[in-house]
Amino acid sequence: MPARRASVRRAPSVRRLREPRSPVPPAEVRLFEFSELESETELESLAFYNSNLAGQDALSVTFAQCRFRAADLSDCRLDQLTMTDCLVTDSSWANLRADGGMMTRLRLTQCRMTGVAWADGLVRDVIVEACRADLSAWRMTTFDAVTFVDCNLTSADFTNADLRGVTFRNCDLTGAVFHHASMDGTRFRGCTLAGVGDLSSWKGAVVHHTDLISLSYGLAQAAGIRIDDVD
Repeated sequence: MPARRASVRRAPSVRRLREPRSPVPPAEVRLFEFSELESETELESLAFYNSNLAGQDALSVTFAQCRFRAADLSDCRLDQLTMTDCLVTDSSWANLRADGGMMTRLRLTQCRMTGVAWADGLVRDVIVEACRADLSAWRMTTFDAVTFVDCNLTSADFTNADLRGVTFRNCDLTGAVFHHASMDGTRFRGCTLAGVGDLSSWKGAVVHHTDLISLSYGLAQAAGIRIDDVD
């Protein structure tokens, strides 16, 4: 069994918010012609178009400068997964589990990510756009220069995550959990924040004034204020 990569440690210093860097395009891509993923495999400059890879179990797979379109990675167990300079479009990551995984310079667009479990990992220079990522779990993962745009993140779990480099724009975060998350500088704009958990972790977060209405009940509860709804 290959040795497990060391866990990613969160830096204690304040992280400067910046825009995600774009994926570096490959000179050319060739079609992936196999049906199985093998542990310790490095896959570079490949096109996964309409590929069915669902339900596979492999360790320490690396994708570099790959393109995914209508690719199915649902129900896979891919711990220590590494993805660098990849574009993922109209694909399914539903219930993908990738503990200790690393994403660097990725763009995910219109993907189904319901139930993704990406724990104790690193997500850096990533844009997640118009994706359904409800019930996803990002416990203990470090985010650096990451933007979620127009995403469904209802009941997502960010427990103990380092979110200091994240911007959420026009996302539905209803019922999302932020227990013990690091959020100094995390930005929210145009988001639905009803029922978010553990607002004590939100110290230093930057919330647009239009988002405060959906956040107000949670803030009142955290402050011990009782709401009187009797006319």
